[in-house]
Amino acid sequence: MQHKLLQLVEAAHVKADLPAFQVGDTVIIHQKLLDGVKERIQLFEGDVIARSGAGVKESITVRRTVQGEGVERIFPIHSTRIAKIEIKKAGRVRRAKLYYLRDRVGKATKIKGDPKRQAMIDKAAKVAVEDAAKAAAAANAASNTTGESKRAAKRKAKAEDKKK
Repeated sequence: MQHKLLQLVEAAHVKADLPAFQVGDTVIIHQKLLDGVKERIQLFEGDVIARSGAGVKESITVRRTVQGEGVERIFPIHSTRIAKIEIKKAGRVRRAKLYYLRDRVGKATKIKGDPKRQAMIDKAAKVAVEDAAKAAAAANAASNTTGESKRAAKRKAKAEDKKK
């Protein structure tokens, strides 16, 4: 059991916007990388084969196959380097750790789908897209009330200045 003070400090660093994903799901991890001076986002898509830890120290192991070779990466979920986690496909498994996938090749590595959870995920994604579209439309309307471009507004303002 953790000390109460530690829990208070860690609670400030726990991400609240994480999707509810499980072992067996196919996820896309958006990871921030430093490329010289610039910062870019790199995607890593694969199956979650393990989830361990709790609180700020929670991490997941994601596995994918690249050119016939298995690649596994361990990501701390609450890291500031993780920009976003997307659930691509909900999987249904009967184990907490899927390390047995390391010994399998080809179709034997397939994970069964979970149609009920997938429907919920698709519905949530659709709502999020609609909300983003509404927010973008509201921001556009707030910034541009007349419906004309900035360039056209500048030209109009210059023309009015010349008339005066």
